[in-house]
Amino acid sequence: MIEIERKFLVTSETFKNEAQKSTRIIQGFLNTDPERTVRIRIRGEYAFITVKGIGNISGTSRFEWEKEIDVSEAEQLMLLCEKGIIEKIRYEISLGNHTYEVDEFFGENKDLIIAEIELEDENETFLKPDWLGEEVTGNQKYYNSQLSKKPYTTW
Repeated sequence: MIEIERKFLVTSETFKNEAQKSTRIIQGFLNTDPERTVRIRIRGEYAFITVKGIGNISGTSRFEWEKEIDVSEAEQLMLLCEKGIIEKIRYEISLGNHTYEVDEFFGENKDLIIAEIELEDENETFLKPDWLGEEVTGNQKYYNSQLSKKPYTTW
């Protein structure tokens, strides 16, 4: 239940040529407190409720609990979410032993593209594609919960 991930800005859209899959995601937050965010997500034909805890000092690891729920339940819970619904397309790109999840944001976060990679260990090595830019792991302004409150287009 501990999630270890690193986040990077993406420097070009060439990642789309490498994507094996893409899925539309809509998500909102019932709670955006950094110590315990509660997210509702509709991902394609599936929906989830997720609770995330506060991250460690580097921002690479934090508690995460997720449970699948009915899409109809998620749609009802979205009505209770805080202001600022996130809309994005997630592209999945396999590279070596890992999969990058690249999120292209829309709406008030348009023009923002972030890549995430989940790891087994904080010090694990991984391949870095040419389109991977500056690392933003641990920078809270890039957390979806914060993007819902202070969108990228307002920076």
